Amino acid sequence: MHLAAAREPTTSRKIPPMNPSVTSGLDPHRGRTALSVNVNKIALLRNSRALDVPNLVRAATLALEAGADGITIHPRPDQRHIRAADVGDLAALMRKWPQAEFNIEGNPFHNLMAHVEAVRPHQCTFVPDSEEQSTSDHGWRFPDDVERLRPVVAAARALGVRVSLFMDPEPVAMRAARDVGADRVELYTESYARAHGTPQQAEVLAAFAAAAAAARREGLGVNAGHDLNRANLGDFLRAVPEVEEVSIGHALIADALELGLAATVRAYLACIHRAHAPAGPSR
Repeated sequence: MHLAAAREPTTSRKIPPMNPSVTSGLDPHRGRTALSVNVNKIALLRNSRALDVPNLVRAATLALEAGADGITIHPRPDQRHIRAADVGDLAALMRKWPQAEFNIEGNPFHNLMAHVEAVRPHQCTFVPDSEEQSTSDHGWRFPDDVERLRPVVAAARALGVRVSLFMDPEPVAMRAARDVGADRVELYTESYARAHGTPQQAEVLAAFAAAAAAARREGLGVNAGHDLNRANLGDFLRAVPEVEEVSIGHALIADALELGLAATVRAYLACIHRAHAPAGPSR
């Protein structure tokens, strides 16, 4: 994929009247699950050389032109992939795509809140990762994290930013997530990805379905992400139809090396559409 300087979105692109990623997520008439493309790994590749190649804004533009519903970034304090300047550059791009969502994720007790205050994304996803972790590996713990989360959730919402909390699939924790002020939860799906295709798949999926149902009962929207890919995404969405948004990065960017970024985004959207398609008549 050639990622030169970004270009303006084409004027012929039809903007839909409602995008599920920028609604409250609680509208019963909302559309299919939204796809947010995490571009961290593109930034990681760029950072390996003192060049602006691949160009992050160009990559995000290609994903949006291919039909992605949003862009996700995770700016870490060490800037191992997303750099501080990228946040502003991508925020400027997203203003040209008002029907798409800009999601910034990370630990609110590191460097995240400065970015949230500066660009006011549609959504911030609070993740309890440490600076030493290579990737996120667990959700928030309740009641342990309640008191420190409450003020940062309130601060983000006061800026008009929707707040999603990265959570393990534990139904009993969903009321605490609501009580702390969150709008949504993002279900951490690594355990499902590991179980996919094994005898444990049905049991693990049942746990995610129960957690999603509990979140909805509490009035929370439901997102999902981590290790979702073309092979396992459809099964997950059929079992957990409440999911409003999936954020996918590592697998999607890896697939793009083979298929190209635009074709890969379309392939993931096809997985989502198939998962939401009505079941055919039985024979």
